[in-house]
Amino acid sequence: MATAQHDPPDEISVLTLNVWGLLHISALRPQRMTEIGKHINALAPAIVCLQELFTQSDYHLIRQATVDLLPYGKYYFSGAFGGGLAILSRYPIEESTFTPYTLNGRPTAFWRGDWFVGKGIARATIRIAPGPGGPQGLVDIFNTHTHAPYESGPRDSYITHRLAQSWQAGKLIRDSMHKGRLIIAAGDWNMRPDSLPYRLLLDQTTSALQDSWRALHPQSALGPNHKAPPTARHNIVENGMTSNNVLNTWRWSKEAQKKLLKGDPQPVSPDEADPHGQRLDYVFVSTSVAGSEDWLIKGAKVVMTERHPELHVSLSDHFGVLTTLKRPGADPSLPTQPAPKTAQVKDKYSLDMYDQILERLQWYTTREHSQKFWRRTRFYVGLLLWVACLVAVWFVPHSYIAFILMLVASLVLTGCTIEGLLSLLFFNSELRSLREFEWEIRNAKAVGSGNSQTTVYGSLQ
Repeated sequence: MATAQHDPPDEISVLTLNVWGLLHISALRPQRMTEIGKHINALAPAIVCLQELFTQSDYHLIRQATVDLLPYGKYYFSGAFGGGLAILSRYPIEESTFTPYTLNGRPTAFWRGDWFVGKGIARATIRIAPGPGGPQGLVDIFNTHTHAPYESGPRDSYITHRLAQSWQAGKLIRDSMHKGRLIIAAGDWNMRPDSLPYRLLLDQTTSALQDSWRALHPQSALGPNHKAPPTARHNIVENGMTSNNVLNTWRWSKEAQKKLLKGDPQPVSPDEADPHGQRLDYVFVSTSVAGSEDWLIKGAKVVMTERHPELHVSLSDHFGVLTTLKRPGADPSLPTQPAPKTAQVKDKYSLDMYDQILERLQWYTTREHSQKFWRRTRFYVGLLLWVACLVAVWFVPHSYIAFILMLVASLVLTGCTIEGLLSLLFFNSELRSLREFEWEIRNAKAVGSGNSQTTVYGSLQ
């Protein structure tokens, strides 16, 4: 209980969960969503951030199960099929906005879908204390699901987009920090600890944003360990790994999943080796509040590891993360946590990071220029073939040959039109966004090195 009528609560718990709600792809959605709602009630968080909630029917299933606990909610609309984000709250939502990511995949990779769902970052301003008050009574909640890491290695063609998303999210979070409110940024960030997107996000917020898990588990593993694989239990309790865990049934083979549906629960020991576990889901916090002591990170744990009681399947292909913050002075037993560093001049580690990002940017930009050239070339070649087919119709002796030529002409025209539109619209837009991103990175590097008065010229300017 709060100590005064207009004081914020002593404790705030935040849950983030990727519910795996892809329409026509994710199995057993209604049953899982209903059970997810029940588990949310059991955990009793104050704020819930959900990802991959792509249909309103699934959203309503969870809302119906949690409305008594979390009477306020916002489902975010974006893209052609929705961004899949929702925020549920015990406290009133005073403001809300959704910012699409400028770089978010390619329409040519239609089978992956990231570009079509219109991913972005949602923000809700929640009042946790009644009355007008000041920043102490408001919390800015960010919820996001960044581009999936479909590739890896030096030729990862999506890393640039994920870096741009971390950069854009970091700028929005930093702007919110200037208001002096408690900041919580949760979601499926699709990045591993100490990866380039992870480092860029924290660096962009001048290190005032903290990874709540690493704050309490500084020695946790950074990624899959193939030399001495930890157990599934260790990965959950100590490493905070929410994806690709051997306990998650949706990571099993199709044959094993079919046995589950036939009633065979196939129990797995938590002491089984788990070499491929990943930590992709995070709750970042900026605990500094104007006119008040900093909030303390009380706890962070992986939750929703249980299975559906009747279907024996995991509730989602990700586990959730529950982070608890404690108001200063509410629990004297909690140790004082050091304030995060807010240095203005970057160290060599940060400047090297910017160099790595620029190197990736230049490689990817060259790739996209090549893609644009060849698609434009195919557009003009297609036009010539289309005209040739139309002319040839006048000279063929048989009607069936004319029909075949007209059919080929129609297909060629369709294909070259798509290629032309991609070259003119998508690749032009993407390349301009890459130019903006490159300038901002170069400028940040110049400012961080103490040369803010130096004119910054990008290689594409």
